[in-house]
Amino acid sequence: MTSSQTTSPRQLITVLAAGALVLMVVHGLGRFIYTPLLPYLVADDQLSASDGAAVATWNYLGYLIGAMLAIRWHRIDQIRLMLPLFLAVHVVTTLVLTQSDQLTVISTSRLLNGVANGVVFVQAPALILEWLVLRNRASLSGLVYIGVGVGLLVSSGLVTGSATLLEGAERWWPAALLSIPLAWWGVMQLRKLEVPVRQHDDSGRAVINTPLIDRASIPLFLAYAGAGLGYILPMTFLPLLAKMELPDGHSLLDGTWVIVALFTIPAPWLWNKLGALMGDLPALRLNFIIQLLGVLVAVIWPGPVGLALCAALVGSTFLGTVLLTQRIGRALHPHQGPRLSAAMVALYGFTQMVGPWLTKQWLDAGGTLVSAFGIGVAALVFGLVFAFFVPRPDVWHAPD
Repeated sequence: MTSSQTTSPRQLITVLAAGALVLMVVHGLGRFIYTPLLPYLVADDQLSASDGAAVATWNYLGYLIGAMLAIRWHRIDQIRLMLPLFLAVHVVTTLVLTQSDQLTVISTSRLLNGVANGVVFVQAPALILEWLVLRNRASLSGLVYIGVGVGLLVSSGLVTGSATLLEGAERWWPAALLSIPLAWWGVMQLRKLEVPVRQHDDSGRAVINTPLIDRASIPLFLAYAGAGLGYILPMTFLPLLAKMELPDGHSLLDGTWVIVALFTIPAPWLWNKLGALMGDLPALRLNFIIQLLGVLVAVIWPGPVGLALCAALVGSTFLGTVLLTQRIGRALHPHQGPRLSAAMVALYGFTQMVGPWLTKQWLDAGGTLVSAFGIGVAALVFGLVFAFFVPRPDVWHAPD
């Protein structure tokens, strides 16, 4: 039932760029700009470190809610309606942040911004994948995630470039103003995509949502949960840790986030290539080991070297975890499409929400931020162990 349609290179580039920009908006200018902003907001006395962890938790709760909504709204006609709506939610909530120093307003705005992030992060790549499948170009779909890495770099530049000009709530203005044109152009391009609303699979039979949880997928879900909890601590608190460990004026005060961004940009291509060369499962296990070393080095080697290595190793791996796990999941459960992606993102979102919450409890109990990174180390060890229990899809589907 799938038809191959001719598509010009220019059209392919436009669609992939639109998807990358949409992810850049909700992930780079929505979620992760908070990481380099946090030390400045703490220095401005808008938030304490504990408040910052709580606000991050609200954002990740929103991300979880958004991913769960995407499980429900997974059809193409629903995606066409929800994408513009939740990109508008992103823009509005970011504008609200420019107007208030009240913790309740900030927390509520970040919660709703997280919902928008969760929905868009699932739906935009899913819509593009459906469009690419019709053109036999599905292998290009992972390139939209380059927008996440570019978003990290842009967010770092916006925060650093405006650091001496803005204060408190004003620091959100660069992200808000840039989000408006990028979100508008991106969603307008995606709404033009010719993707039929299909209720049947390629054999013409009605689509049946088979269970996602079985003996093959349980260890994969558990491994992914460990990855979500493991990576979110440095991705939320690394610049704040740098501010605590380094003297004023040190280049790594803002430089850690730049390192993360630079290593994140080529990560989708790198891990896609490694998965093709060595197999997705071996690549995923290698990914876990490198990411684990990245978080561990920040704990055992405090200071510039540990911070820089953590930024480089985590930045170069976390998107690879996403891509490899999604691909393995699809191989274990074919034809699940956006529903599988949403379930994975929802689980990732839950563990990301737990990470800042645990950090807040640790800090409130008198623990240090660097020791809190030990939570991430333990989570990645947990994920690595279960990654070795995931069966190869070809073996799983082989006849008895």
